[in-house]
Amino acid sequence: MKESDSKTPIVVSDDEGLELTSPSEVAGGLPAVMATMAHARKKMGVFRGTKTLLRVNKEDGFDCPGCAWPDPEHRAPAEFCENGAKAVADEAMVDTIGAAFFEEHSIDELRGKSGRWLNAQGRLSEPLVRRRGSDRYEAISWQEAFELVAEHLQDLDSPDEAIFYTSGRTSNEAAFLYQLFVRAFGTNNLPDCSNMCHESSGVGLSEVIGIGKGTVLLEDFERTDAIFVIGQNPGTNHPRMMTALQAAARKGARIVSVNPMREPGLLRFKHPQEVAGVLGKGTELTELYLQVRVNGDVALLKGIMKEMLEEEDRRPGEIFDRGFIEENTEGFEAFVEDLRAVEWEEILECSGIDRASIRAAAEIAMEAERLICCWAMGLTQHKNGVANIQEVVNFLLLRGQIGRPGAGACPVRGHSNVQGDRTMGIWEAPKPEFLERLDEVFGMECPREHGLNTVQAIKAMRSGEAKVFVAMGGNFLSASPDTNLTAEALEKCRLTVQISTKLNRSHLFTGEQALILPCLARTESDVQAAGQQFVTVENSMGIVHRSKGALPPASDELLSEPAIVAGLARATLGDSPRIDWEGLVGDYDRIRDQIEAVIPGFEDYNRRVREPRGFALPNPPREGRFPTESGKAKFTVHTIPRHDLSDGEYLMMTIRSHDQFNTTVYTNDDRYRGIKQARRVVMLNPRDMEEAGLKTGDVVDLISEYDGQERVAPAFKVVPYEIPRRSAGTYFPEANVLIPVDEYAHRSFTPVSKSIVIRLRV
Repeated sequence: MKESDSKTPIVVSDDEGLELTSPSEVAGGLPAVMATMAHARKKMGVFRGTKTLLRVNKEDGFDCPGCAWPDPEHRAPAEFCENGAKAVADEAMVDTIGAAFFEEHSIDELRGKSGRWLNAQGRLSEPLVRRRGSDRYEAISWQEAFELVAEHLQDLDSPDEAIFYTSGRTSNEAAFLYQLFVRAFGTNNLPDCSNMCHESSGVGLSEVIGIGKGTVLLEDFERTDAIFVIGQNPGTNHPRMMTALQAAARKGARIVSVNPMREPGLLRFKHPQEVAGVLGKGTELTELYLQVRVNGDVALLKGIMKEMLEEEDRRPGEIFDRGFIEENTEGFEAFVEDLRAVEWEEILECSGIDRASIRAAAEIAMEAERLICCWAMGLTQHKNGVANIQEVVNFLLLRGQIGRPGAGACPVRGHSNVQGDRTMGIWEAPKPEFLERLDEVFGMECPREHGLNTVQAIKAMRSGEAKVFVAMGGNFLSASPDTNLTAEALEKCRLTVQISTKLNRSHLFTGEQALILPCLARTESDVQAAGQQFVTVENSMGIVHRSKGALPPASDELLSEPAIVAGLARATLGDSPRIDWEGLVGDYDRIRDQIEAVIPGFEDYNRRVREPRGFALPNPPREGRFPTESGKAKFTVHTIPRHDLSDGEYLMMTIRSHDQFNTTVYTNDDRYRGIKQARRVVMLNPRDMEEAGLKTGDVVDLISEYDGQERVAPAFKVVPYEIPRRSAGTYFPEANVLIPVDEYAHRSFTPVSKSIVIRLRV
């Protein structure tokens, strides 16, 4: 389906024009402070905003709903970043909307509004239903809503005809109850946002080191000699990481940044809470910046390791950690044989990096006794996403940089508890031992057949194989690939259910019937039968800690996510002698007792999570042990991916602007990149623009083709930017319409949002 064929556009723009300034050379500083204050004042007011922000990421406060960067041991009075503050203010805004709003606005009318406009209307304040044949939502009681879901679920021919999606904002307690309900119902159809972001990391790491998580703690950044930041833009997506990078750089750590675009957050940082951070020049971060071609990371890493191999040949035993390799790894000989065989011509062509720069990166790696590799979506969202991650592990294994203080692998999660959700069992492919423990503890028989991931779920809804879709948070439509096809898939369902805090476009492309179930936010007080509750979350480094909101709920009609799950479960499954849904929701300590009984590493959960910094989950590779089948870490061999572009073709990657979090857009400005008042832009190398006869501001359609089908994203403005030749940068989610649902990473099924071949049509 072409976008132009749709009667109502799936993706709506509210660009106000296009204004360009010079990209910033520094992140943070006074502009970050001013942007934070302005956003908090607008959404929450001065007093409420200040009071709320001072509780973010505090021991007695709530976990930021933004990224999953860990909290330091000594927390600052303002322990938040600019983008975290925006996420908090957006969630805790004072305006609300309910049935009266939808009396004034039909769904068709709202489809013509941008996602930014929808989000700005306020917090959802009461449960809502779109009844069959209606063009708008109306009020519904909680009990009737639960019964409507139960009726549809019970009417299915098989539990596998239902999809239960989860966003990374969900707490451990809600996630555990959710997967328990879904498996008691009889399916493993539990796709989640990990499928679309770090699934390649999980698959890649699990295969070669035995665990799908990173191996470092925050204190390792204080001990390291070098940090390679690959395919990640921390200044926008994980700004609290900037403090750790700054501290490491000040202690002498050498930072190598690998990114197709020159990002201010990798160049220099002004800490907003330091006088020098407001008035001074800030701290220089990156010593060596490698602007690799889009998806040229395997080629670059092979080049760095080939330089290291050649130096090892000259100085045997001085470069590689032979003792570590022989005792703790397998596959080294085949890996080295492949490395010797790869030609420098292919490395240089596919990486886009010159030999001298590759040598400089290798020298930094060879001189570092302790080295950390960080990465994010720039590595995972390619067909070879798993290979990208495993090539990073190869690089670390050569010098024994896993299981050593100050060294290791650091995938940085972009949502606050997406890692915890997976730990709690939100996974379409659960391990047998996890299901066995659920069976034993709850007296049930969990389904053993693997369920559907996000890509498979979209296809199942579109084909009619899946008929009910339930989303615990998130904005599934905008976050997913192939936006038009995803909208069509949702509209083929009998019932779609969104458990949400704010209005988004997923509420407007629905099944025959639809529900919006409004829930408490992280910032809000959660009072149950046993009194005020707290929830727990897991950060990117496997630390589990508390989160406790304090604001009065935006509406008396809101329920917590655990309470909503319990309501759905009771209505659908009836009373169970082994699962006391009401009792679990009445006191979250009881949920944590059940988590402790099922999941290893959560022993003495309720006591340990009440410690000031929480506790670390077991991580054998962090201690130099690898829980693979052989008990050893694995070197792997991967070919260099090639993209042989025809004339007029570009390799496109989608990115966030500085003023958005995931699919939530706060303004149409991208301050760091110097792009204002517009999001439908395509960033191109100036020489490519000249060859194509394009000028700044020219309007073009972006076109991708797959399996004979053309996808069109219309009316994008051309912007010159420092990006490698034949590459293109566009914003997510505006360009998601171009990503075919069948284009995904091998083995992880992660959509290839960072490497889509496009052409431009004037």
